[in-house]
Amino acid sequence: MQGFSMARDIDYGNLMHKAMRGLIQSVLQDVAENGLPGAHHFFITFNTGHPDVELADWLSDRYPGEMTVVMQHWYDNLDVGDDGFAVTLNFGEAPEPLYIPYDAIKTFVDPSVEFGLRFENMDDEDEDEDEDQPVPAINTDHARETPEDAAKSDAQIVSLDSFRK
Repeated sequence: MQGFSMARDIDYGNLMHKAMRGLIQSVLQDVAENGLPGAHHFFITFNTGHPDVELADWLSDRYPGEMTVVMQHWYDNLDVGDDGFAVTLNFGEAPEPLYIPYDAIKTFVDPSVEFGLRFENMDDEDEDEDEDQPVPAINTDHARETPEDAAKSDAQIVSLDSFRK
């Protein structure tokens, strides 16, 4: 059974991650089929070093650890799969295709409704040292709101720290 260890402990952290990634997949699938409704838009921060992430070399060179992208006014070719999603975003008038596996996502925020998910790295307890580092952000549509603005808002972020051992 998935989510249970040999000692029959329930692994709530991994079960929650799986459920949260399923929620992201459902939201993105709806957007792929029907477009972004109303003022909804997403800030998605992901690990650019994840082995299954696909992005242009110049982007991975510029953002070697993590990167935040915005899906709002312009995106194209959104293709949602079971393990991740592909989308083309505009980086300063240069459309670039990306593939982002769900397990590479660190945060998923929709500031229009003050909703956010944060995935804690369950494998690396030392990652907390990096929390003071600024998160590189790319606003692909030149909107006035930035990921920093969203971080300062009252968005409800679900954190899994309480499930860590």
